[in-house]
Amino acid sequence: MKNLITIIIFLFAITCFSQTREQDSLTIELAFQKSDTSKVLTSLRLIKSLYNSENYNKALKFISESEKLATSLNYAEGIAQITYYKALIYAKKNDYINAIDNYTKSKELFLLQKDTLSVAKVNNSIGLIEIERGNYSKGLQYALSAIRELEKRNLKHELCSAYKSLATAYKKTNDRSKAIEFNLKTLEVEQALGNKDGIIATHKNLAELYSKEKEHRKAIDYYEKVLKDISQNNDSLRGEILPRLGGEYLQFKDYDVAANYLIEGLQLNRKTNNKLGLLIALNNLADLNLQQRRVRASELQLNEARIIATQIGNDNELLKNYKLYKSLDSTNRNFERAFKWQRDYFNLKNKLASKEKLQPEASTPSTVQVKDINKVPTTSETNLIAKQGQELIESEKKLKDFKLILYALLAAFAIVLTFFILIYVKRNSRLKYTRELEEKNKKIELQNEAILEQTKHLEDINKVKDKLFSIVSHDLKDSLTSIKGFIDLLQEGSLTQSEFNNLIPELSENANNASLLLFNLLNWSKSQMQSLEPSPSLFDIQEVFEEKTQLLEQKLDKKGILLRNKTLRDFVYADRSMVEIVIQNLLSNAIKFSKEGDTITIANHISSGKSILSVSDTGVGISPENQKKLFKSNSFTTIGTGNEKGTGLGLSICKELVDLNHGKIWVESDLNSGSTFYVELPKSNPLNNNS
Repeated sequence: MKNLITIIIFLFAITCFSQTREQDSLTIELAFQKSDTSKVLTSLRLIKSLYNSENYNKALKFISESEKLATSLNYAEGIAQITYYKALIYAKKNDYINAIDNYTKSKELFLLQKDTLSVAKVNNSIGLIEIERGNYSKGLQYALSAIRELEKRNLKHELCSAYKSLATAYKKTNDRSKAIEFNLKTLEVEQALGNKDGIIATHKNLAELYSKEKEHRKAIDYYEKVLKDISQNNDSLRGEILPRLGGEYLQFKDYDVAANYLIEGLQLNRKTNNKLGLLIALNNLADLNLQQRRVRASELQLNEARIIATQIGNDNELLKNYKLYKSLDSTNRNFERAFKWQRDYFNLKNKLASKEKLQPEASTPSTVQVKDINKVPTTSETNLIAKQGQELIESEKKLKDFKLILYALLAAFAIVLTFFILIYVKRNSRLKYTRELEEKNKKIELQNEAILEQTKHLEDINKVKDKLFSIVSHDLKDSLTSIKGFIDLLQEGSLTQSEFNNLIPELSENANNASLLLFNLLNWSKSQMQSLEPSPSLFDIQEVFEEKTQLLEQKLDKKGILLRNKTLRDFVYADRSMVEIVIQNLLSNAIKFSKEGDTITIANHISSGKSILSVSDTGVGISPENQKKLFKSNSFTTIGTGNEKGTGLGLSICKELVDLNHGKIWVESDLNSGSTFYVELPKSNPLNNNS
């Protein structure tokens, strides 16, 4: 690395030395040359060298001396070239008036000589300076008039400059299709020249234009080309591109890829304190979290983004921020605040629209306009200058006449102004009243929507309540009534001790059923209220299987069912208590739908980095129609092989608990052949893997 830096410094020193040697040689040559046209040509070579080395002040001194010599020799070609270089230097020094003046003079001289190439170069330079100053329509006329000649001569450097100017002008005037067209032409020339920085800048421009045109796939392609080409040390550009690229993937709801780019962009921009990149990353992350219902994280990111957007004055990102705020507060049912953000959004949108209207519209100059730009003078240079002087005098006279007329009209204007002010005040009052009325109507609409949503929510809760009461009244009541009946018989002395001892297993079974029913009902109702939160940790799944099979040994023996334990020691990352509920429900269901002599097999294995648990039975199986009803929130149950009853909620709870732990549950079953329930669980924290 050290050797590479030394070589670069050495080459730079050689280049600078060679330029200085060339300039010294030309200066010495000038001192001994005769005062003729050859001396003017040598001076032009020296001026060009000084211009390329950005020694503008020294170049202007030689321009002044050369201009005097060329004028005394009446050397029109030399005067034209000197005037052109003078214009180039004034443009570099941001002296717009002198730059345009000398561009115009040099162009008139080139037109007299019918030097179409030099005229094209001047037009291209004028177009560039006008576009930089925001005079897009005028700049487009000049740049377009230069294109044909430059393309004809295949002057790549000048063409590249012209294409860039046209692409910028069309972009500023919102003609994005034309902007894309000329950016593609620029890219072609940059690639031919091998200009890596120019290629990167053009890829970035194309990505932004395609993004605004809603062609997000093309935008992704060009943003990824920028990331591929830029240096890893270019944190500033990477910090801007990463969040923009994440935002493009978000348009396709590719949340994982979007999150990766957005988080990397956020971290990089925080490290480099890149406000623009940080703003884009925060807005897009807030959008991502809002789409995935993480409203708290979305709100924090929107708050920070709004502060940054206000600080740096980025109205476009602020507009996006207001829109996301409105969606966030609508989701949170804070409709009053949502209405406030909606109003801010439309106010800012109208403000930006009015700014765009103030920009001059860009249009392709007609043939007449281009021809007028390159109109060949029919008089000599002296007559042309005299004519310009006469036109200037006439313009000043017209200006004085205009001022007199203006002063005469001021008195009338003052009278009319009072009348207009009165009309404006009255109209403004009426508009204010209308606006307030519209705001009240919108507020009422939002409140009505909130009431409808609350009504639906209450209806859903009421359905949950009815379902709970129905289950309790039928299932729990039966189990408790049976237990109470046994106890009453024992108190009355209607049962002997030996008879009671024989009934103890059945009594225990009823108590277990009631306990499991209550356990399932409580967990199900808790999940319905959206308050069930997992507390994941690493634990051995084989231990859970062993604990649950011990609890169910009595049921297995009673029904004469064989249990095969093929489980292996393996760790999963989930909430242990929730997984215990799932396994207990699956084992209970397997026993419930198995007959005497059937076999239940429990096992686990690893697949694609995940742990797969399975509970298989050779019982009655499940019909295709009933398989579709499994795992639904609506209760669904059938009678077991031993006339066992159920709540219809067990598998519904299992599905919700597995989902909470970033897992999957499914079933494979054939009627009269048995069923296998599978559960897939992560072996490590999935959130860490995504980041």
